[in-house]
Amino acid sequence: MSLIGSEEESTPLLSGDADSVEEADRSRWKSIRVMYFTMFLSSVGFTIVITSIWPYLQKFDDTADASFLGWVVAAYSLGQMVASPLFGLWSNHRPRREPLVCSIFFNVSANIYYAYIYLIPSYNKYHMLLARAFVGFGAGNVAVVRSYVAGATSLKERTSAMANMSACQALGFILGPALQAALSFIGEKGYTLHFLELKLNMYTAPALLAAVFGVINILLVIIILREHRVDDHGRHITAINYVSEDEVEVPPEVEENIDQIAVLTSNVLFFVILFIFAVFETISTPLSMDMFAWTRKEAVLYNGIILAAIGFESIIVFLVVKVISVRIGDRPVLLSGLAIVFIGFFILLPWGNQYPKIQWADLQNNSIPAITFAANAANGTVEPTGCPPEQIWCQYTPAIQLAQYITSDILIGVGYPACNVMSYTLYSKILGPKPQGVYMGWLTASGSGARTLGPVFVSQVYTLLGPRWAFSLICGIVLAAIILLTAMYKRLIAFSVRYGRIEE
Repeated sequence: MSLIGSEEESTPLLSGDADSVEEADRSRWKSIRVMYFTMFLSSVGFTIVITSIWPYLQKFDDTADASFLGWVVAAYSLGQMVASPLFGLWSNHRPRREPLVCSIFFNVSANIYYAYIYLIPSYNKYHMLLARAFVGFGAGNVAVVRSYVAGATSLKERTSAMANMSACQALGFILGPALQAALSFIGEKGYTLHFLELKLNMYTAPALLAAVFGVINILLVIIILREHRVDDHGRHITAINYVSEDEVEVPPEVEENIDQIAVLTSNVLFFVILFIFAVFETISTPLSMDMFAWTRKEAVLYNGIILAAIGFESIIVFLVVKVISVRIGDRPVLLSGLAIVFIGFFILLPWGNQYPKIQWADLQNNSIPAITFAANAANGTVEPTGCPPEQIWCQYTPAIQLAQYITSDILIGVGYPACNVMSYTLYSKILGPKPQGVYMGWLTASGSGARTLGPVFVSQVYTLLGPRWAFSLICGIVLAAIILLTAMYKRLIAFSVRYGRIEE
């Protein structure tokens, strides 16, 4: 017996009664909108602290360096990678409320843990690593969300529904950094809530706000979400995960084989798309602090504004993609998106003869006596800005200009959302009518693997070799993805199209 839902809530195989169909459709779209909100909160939970992780880490643990930052950012995705197939498998056989409520509760608890890290007397950076891994584990419910929306929409509805879901995800990317930027005005000192032994400041407040959002999400899932499943034509069918397989009348097309090569190709492309965006997210704060000599607070504020602007841009892209993909198809949009991302990273390559400001230059050129300067730095009144001297490449690599940085942001803000929505829209169509929980779990896991490796990769390469090597390698990876998509272009088609049931 389900702990959260019951079999009474399953949608029966509907007859032709118009009122029943209309009522089921209303319930179906209410449930889909709850999934939109869940996806929105998943992205908020990631981005609401992304620009403040680095200064927060530096504040309470001075042993952490840029390389460790890569592991902290990657921990979220590593947790999600482990959880996604598990939650996906769970959702194939049980009411989706169960994995959703469990995962969101896990997420809420992890955000509270993150907010209290400063109280721990030692090894704080490792506790931050664990907290972000646990937040990511809770975000493994993305696989459940995608499989639900894929199963609850017809083939014609799916691109639009996936675009809407991506728009909600992008809105989370807007509000996450925007909320972090707004909360930065609380300051590093903030306020102390003695009865909770909690410091409410620019670093802890975002995580606590994400926890509050999670509680709201749990309530919506329990109150509104119902199980719905439709075939490619939009006809309601029995929800497979509510009854045993022996009791389900399996449509004949379910017995057809899925194109596993197309599935593998889609996973690889999704991996690359998430990998390059994870690189972009991770490196934005250290890169801007090194290249533009921003302070910790300035980096959090300005990058929060930039990421929020990219999120707003992404919503516009999703709305445009919904229209364009109907006219020219999903694959051309995906190919165009990859090409735009390639241009965005190519523009970010350093050039010219102007070099970044190096932190030790302040000590040589500052009119304040060195002893006074050192004392002020120790007291926190002077914060060193610019490129750290231990990054040797700072001395011979040209600085990236602010105009380059903004232009690259704009292009990536166009290319990435187009690639993101088209990749898993195509994937859901390739899978066809079979329950998609496990497959969506593997897709989410591949994306999470990318978000695990991306931050580690870029933090290591950037720290040791600098932006020229880091972004050149990214350009090479994107180019390889374009070649793969071109080679497999004819195989990335919908299940029903492949077997001639629906014309493309």
